[in-house]
Amino acid sequence: MLDRPQLLAILAGAAGGAIAIGSMEAFSIERAFPLFAIPFATSIVTVLGSPKAEPAQPRALVGGHLVSTLVGLLVVKLCGPAPWAAAVAVGLAMVAMHLTGTFHPPAGIDPLVVVVNNMSWSFLIVPVGIGALLLATFAFAWHNLVTRGADEGDTWPIRWW
Repeated sequence: MLDRPQLLAILAGAAGGAIAIGSMEAFSIERAFPLFAIPFATSIVTVLGSPKAEPAQPRALVGGHLVSTLVGLLVVKLCGPAPWAAAVAVGLAMVAMHLTGTFHPPAGIDPLVVVVNNMSWSFLIVPVGIGALLLATFAFAWHNLVTRGADEGDTWPIRWW
């Protein structure tokens, strides 16, 4: 059985996740850019639902998305948008995230999206870079302004970098 602070933290994380997903969807529809949603849906669940987990920290969140997308872009520019290239890109992105200390499992989809859709270099900045920074900003505000009441000792992030 969950105690009251745990239940409040779970509910606050779920509410934050719903607000973040709704905002992201509204933005992607307004911009007619549905691929904006793909890299961040599971990141929102990770960062707002498990804020103490290592993959939920800003270095992993922002760095993981940037590293994975960069790997995908390098692979698609060198090999083209072939299915085998997408698979290679995902594997290489996993290695790159581990080597850079930015392992964020939700970012594993980024190279797949990049290669399959033959994305341009600008995808690294918008939506990925800007989106990851906006999510980190939202998570910081949400965890420190809204959910802090559930457990006064809880703040996000555990560390920034």
